[in-house]
Amino acid sequence: MRVDLKVDTHDYHERFEKSDGGEVVWERAKMHCNKQSEKKSMPFGKTKGGVNPDNPLSGENMKKKLALMLAVMMMLALLAGCGSPAPAPAPAEEPAEAPAETPAEEPAETDELTQDYSDMFVSIATGGTGGVYFPLGGALASIFNSYVPGVTANAESTGASVANVDLVGQGESEIAFIQNDITYYAYTGTEMFADRPAPIDNLRGMAVIYPELIQIVALADAGIESVEDLAGKDVAIGAPGSGTEANAKHILAIHGLSYDDLGKADFLSFAEAADQLKNKQIHAAFVTAGIPTAAITEVATTADIVIVPIDPGKIAELSSEYPFYVEVSIPGGTYPGNDGDIVTTAVQAMLVVPADLPEGLVYNMTRAMFENRQEIIDTHARGNDITLDTALYGMPIEVHPGAARYYDEVGAN
Repeated sequence: MRVDLKVDTHDYHERFEKSDGGEVVWERAKMHCNKQSEKKSMPFGKTKGGVNPDNPLSGENMKKKLALMLAVMMMLALLAGCGSPAPAPAPAEEPAEAPAETPAEEPAETDELTQDYSDMFVSIATGGTGGVYFPLGGALASIFNSYVPGVTANAESTGASVANVDLVGQGESEIAFIQNDITYYAYTGTEMFADRPAPIDNLRGMAVIYPELIQIVALADAGIESVEDLAGKDVAIGAPGSGTEANAKHILAIHGLSYDDLGKADFLSFAEAADQLKNKQIHAAFVTAGIPTAAITEVATTADIVIVPIDPGKIAELSSEYPFYVEVSIPGGTYPGNDGDIVTTAVQAMLVVPADLPEGLVYNMTRAMFENRQEIIDTHARGNDITLDTALYGMPIEVHPGAARYYDEVGAN
């Protein structure tokens, strides 16, 4: 195959001079050609103009040869450049180490102690409207509504202790006023709860609040000066199944009496008994409540009354059989017409809540009650007995964890 190469030496010269090392190659090529022209060679025949085209050293041939040589050398230079190993790429900069991610803070657990118990209704089971439970329950409801976020509380008039046990046990009330003896009987399935299918063991203590005195109120003209004098008289012994009724039965029994020995045993609430005393429909009534009891004070404003004392020896017998009873005195002047101290017996009033009531709610209610007890005192004098010093005194059942948490914080024991 024949290849015609037409090379413009001027063009190559310019390209070489502009390329790296091109000028050096160009000079070497010219030197090589000059050396070749200096060599002697066999003479060729003459041609027109004195130039023999067959003479390799003639001017025209010389130009072609030089151009060809330059082209070859340029190609070699280019190939050498292509064959040279490419410079190693600069090592890629390692990406800057990302700052260690700060672990996202886990959302804080809801602090149930500051939780808003919106739409939480708290029913407070108390007792008859004429007793101490009811006004104290109203004061507590006001405190909870003011100081426990989201709570709507209301005091409900009920049949008192025994009825309240069932209200709490069945989840119908969130807090109940119950005598500590009744609470214990329900929790252990004894006494008046012995016939129940099972003990009511979902009760928990919130606080012991004050002693409840068993007060035997009699019309002054009924001739009743001792418990034994109740024989043959019409006596209100409390609402059926109430704590008052249990106390009346125990006290009568210690004195050798039963319901059958009475003229009539009337199962009446505080308010009903007060009305019948004022109307002289009954001779006496058992009232278990804190002092002063509004129902008794009300009777004393319209009729002459006496508070029947209980012999200390009989109280000792009662306590040996029923350890919840203690000896106490009703200060003179508590009720009109009763100037001297009167010895009687008492149990303890306490606040009971369901075991499944939220811990934070019970904590906040317990704290609100003690921190704002002046509001209770302003409602009823019995509020003076609600103190941290006696909050666990006579507690007959397990304390609710929410209340226990508060007592631990303030050092009550």
